[in-house]
Amino acid sequence: MTTKRSLICATLGHVDHGKSSILDKIRGTAIVKSEAGSITQAIGASIIPLDIIKKICGDLLKTMKMDFTIPGLLFIDTPGHEAFTSLRKRGGNLADIAIVVIDIKEGFKPQTIEAIEILKASKTPFVIAGNKIDMINGWRKSETALLQNISSQGESVGKLLDTKLYEIVGELSKLGFNGDRFDRVTDYTQQIGIVPVSAETGEGIPELLMVISGLAQKFLEKGLECDLKGPAKGSILEVKEVKGIGKAIDVILYDGTLKVGDDIVIGGIEEPLLTKVKSLFEPKELVEMRDSKGAFKSVKKVVAATGVRISGNEIENAISGMPLQSVRGDLKKVKEDIQEQVDEVIIETEGKGVIVKADSLGSLEALIRLLQDKKVMIKKASVGNISKKDIAEAEANKEEDPLLVAVLGFNVTSESDSKSVKIITHNVIYQIIDDYEKWKVAKKSSLEKKKLGNIVMPCKLESLKGYIFRQSNPAVIGVSVEQGTLRNNTPVMKKEGVELSTIKGIQADKENVETAEKGKQVAISMDGVTIGRQINEGDTLFSFIPEDDFKKLKELKQYLSVEEKGLMKEIAEIMRKENPVWGV
Repeated sequence: MTTKRSLICATLGHVDHGKSSILDKIRGTAIVKSEAGSITQAIGASIIPLDIIKKICGDLLKTMKMDFTIPGLLFIDTPGHEAFTSLRKRGGNLADIAIVVIDIKEGFKPQTIEAIEILKASKTPFVIAGNKIDMINGWRKSETALLQNISSQGESVGKLLDTKLYEIVGELSKLGFNGDRFDRVTDYTQQIGIVPVSAETGEGIPELLMVISGLAQKFLEKGLECDLKGPAKGSILEVKEVKGIGKAIDVILYDGTLKVGDDIVIGGIEEPLLTKVKSLFEPKELVEMRDSKGAFKSVKKVVAATGVRISGNEIENAISGMPLQSVRGDLKKVKEDIQEQVDEVIIETEGKGVIVKADSLGSLEALIRLLQDKKVMIKKASVGNISKKDIAEAEANKEEDPLLVAVLGFNVTSESDSKSVKIITHNVIYQIIDDYEKWKVAKKSSLEKKKLGNIVMPCKLESLKGYIFRQSNPAVIGVSVEQGTLRNNTPVMKKEGVELSTIKGIQADKENVETAEKGKQVAISMDGVTIGRQINEGDTLFSFIPEDDFKKLKELKQYLSVEEKGLMKEIAEIMRKENPVWGV
């Protein structure tokens, strides 16, 4: 028996921008509009039927001129990226659509960018909720429809709202999306709709539900087909200790029916876990389960799409984000299918790359996708805390590529510290990647200094006219660094390829310095030369690189800039006028 399930919708966005408040407002509005408590609480989710959505939206849905056949919306209550990235099914994320919540006054923040990058990588459609319009200076609250209310605001308020909306449009453009206010969108397959809302006053909430419902009906309807008589399929939201039950799993079901006594297979790191459903629990109607004791009731079966708490033997070994399926027919086939879904994400290679760990299968997949977008090589990626073995495997990269001697972890901890391996952990994926990129830059610079420390580096100078400070003993003259970096104790030559002297001191702004970068004008001192004889104003000088140093630089050319490589060729041409095989 095939039917349509509720649309699964997740909320993402920066902390304190109002993700939870919007869900609370939607839930609260639904309760008010419902005469018999038609809103259903589920584990980690709230189910709002279509008839309640119609009551909230009023005449708005009629303007869309379509027949609505979706049964309703299932909002994932757990706010933030954690729920979205944890919940996974074969082929992508469990959520059908997402709402990215943005404080309209503050605009984009790091977690906003991360949320959109994750949605982009998982190809999940989304809309923007521009929250806190009631905080715009001069805003007047109204019970009328949103667009009517916006048009009735003062001119300065309207301009300010438009400015904030276009700032969001601009930020979306940087991330590769076209966006506009929801009523100005001409093609939702090409543009992201932005709905101004207030979680405080409820303004814009009907319009937000209208846009989501319309998108679901028009573009996502086929993907909402559900086989009620088929096996239950779902994803673990959380594994927790429950008083009176012991270990239990909170699960979002997206297909089929689950009954007490059913055998279920749960994905594992090494192999799948088989257990029997001892009991099923769902919240009592209109009870806020996060805060209330005795909020749950025991049930015999649940039907997708919904959330449910499951108890069973050996369930303590389950991991959040793992797929599960009830067994109907061939157990071996179910196990193989479930484990294939895990193996699609887990990475285990013999090659080189960073080690990646995450708290759940879904968040691991999100982290992997974003790292691959940055062209970061991955040697191993798995679920769980960072072990000593992970650190040892990262250290094995040391000889081949020191920039890969790192372990990156999302929402996990490390068993031990390491002086030789860089361990980066954070609860924001964006920050992990950012910290790794910064570490790579610092590490590369450190390696360059270490490997190139005693080698004469390529450098090109021009002696400045009118800046002779001393003719000899030592000669002191002003120079401009044209290419490369000038270092103290660098031997120098002219275009003829004969060593003139060695720079014994560098002064910048009357202070002694060890180096001077391209573009700097400094004074240099040299023994054994006289200005006007061996060297003149306007002369071009090059670093005099010993042949052995030149050969070492060729081996270490990955640490040289494009400009330094070009300068090496110029110096080699000078030296090869006398010796054609110099430096070969």
